[in-house]
Amino acid sequence: MKKSNDLKFISEILGFSPYKQSFKQALVALFGEKDIPRSKFGLSSLKQLHPRIGLPLWRGKPYLEKTVIISNLFNHTQTPIEAGWSVEKTQVLDFRGKKLTYNSHNGTDFTVPVGSTVCTAAPGKVVSIRSEFNRGGKKIFIDHGRGLMTTYAHLARTLVKVGDKVERGQPIALSGYSGIDGMITFPFGLPHVHFNVWLNCKPVDPFPYDSKASLWKAGNLPESATYLPSNEKLFLSEYNLEKLQKVIHSCKTERIRNQLLNIPEAEFQAAETIIEMNYYPTRFEVRENIYWNEFERKPFLDLPFLKEEFENVVFLDDLLEQKN
Repeated sequence: MKKSNDLKFISEILGFSPYKQSFKQALVALFGEKDIPRSKFGLSSLKQLHPRIGLPLWRGKPYLEKTVIISNLFNHTQTPIEAGWSVEKTQVLDFRGKKLTYNSHNGTDFTVPVGSTVCTAAPGKVVSIRSEFNRGGKKIFIDHGRGLMTTYAHLARTLVKVGDKVERGQPIALSGYSGIDGMITFPFGLPHVHFNVWLNCKPVDPFPYDSKASLWKAGNLPESATYLPSNEKLFLSEYNLEKLQKVIHSCKTERIRNQLLNIPEAEFQAAETIIEMNYYPTRFEVRENIYWNEFERKPFLDLPFLKEEFENVVFLDDLLEQKN
């Protein structure tokens, strides 16, 4: 499946295409716009640069054979959303009680070589594909039912389309480091797939913490997926349409509010609303669960990579300690 050799560096790996649109989106990250504060960078952001590890990964080569490096975890002490998306490391705490994260990080970063095959963490339906240079580059969003949605960001090339039903472990993309993050940190940053888990319309940490159950099917740590078409049941999401309209009408950005209102199918209207509400929360005066039910945390997800390519996971800080 690996096609790293024919990926186009500027337009796919970095995702800077179309150029005019990407440039305008980059300005949003740097300076903000109506209802979106600018992103925050600082000297502490430089702690995320690891050229010794990153350089081979940019060339599509592993740093450790068949190993995914977890380079950032979910931050449990995030700075206020009104202060802007912050990649500073000034207020951080991961699920282990350590500091492998940054201020606004609400997902998990899986560092892998450019061109790695990205697959589904669980069966579901592709509900959106976006390319936003200011926030995560090329992204795929999969609805798994049970109030659960996963996102896969910084992709180079997608292998599925909106509306596709996908099996557990099915290849959906090739990894890159698309978005402003990759362009700014090249070649010293770590190419990775930013993996979000949203439960009941909110970002959650898939790892166990504070007596909360792990969302990983294998237990405390994820294991790579195996793509074997099966009869695993696909749970379709059901939405509270009254709450959905309430959230949409609370959107302060007229352009986005009208876009959401003009989506004809409730399924995709709800999915796009959840995406907007999480990627641009300051646009909404009301942010709440729009599913019919409140769902519990249950083990369900796999590592979004194929077992034949990746057998192990390691935390970046543990790796650095071993090397020193």
